Amino acid sequence: MNMIVASTVFVILLAVSLAHLLWSIGSRYPIKDPELLAKTVIGRPGVVRVPRLLSLVVAILTLAAGLFALSLADHDAGAWWLTVIGVGLAAGFLGRGAFGYSAAFQSRYSLEPFATNNRRVYSPLCLVVGAGFLILVIMRLI
Repeated sequence: MNMIVASTVFVILLAVSLAHLLWSIGSRYPIKDPELLAKTVIGRPGVVRVPRLLSLVVAILTLAAGLFALSLADHDAGAWWLTVIGVGLAAGFLGRGAFGYSAAFQSRYSLEPFATNNRRVYSPLCLVVGAGFLILVIMRLI
């Protein structure tokens, strides 16, 4: 069961990582207009293109988080520190998912189509990934 949860979390984070990697090397996939891509991915007023370095950092961090999910599924891997990192990742993703619905977040990242995508896709996906990490940590402790 825990390998199914870990694999699901990994595949989600791998897809996010690959998209950010593409944007970090200058690709505009899937939207050709760089300003519309920035509005879709970032959604903050004043941002007219996706920052390449920040996208690379996000790509690396999401891939690392996915690999941690796979590591958490193995009870023999790592030690107490792996479980602590899993708790931190669960809290981080659950926090981002919940905060995405707050008025403060919605006012700061108000541009469309990001605002709608955040409510329908980004925040729920963060909640799912966070719940996956929480399940993996609990299963690791049982």
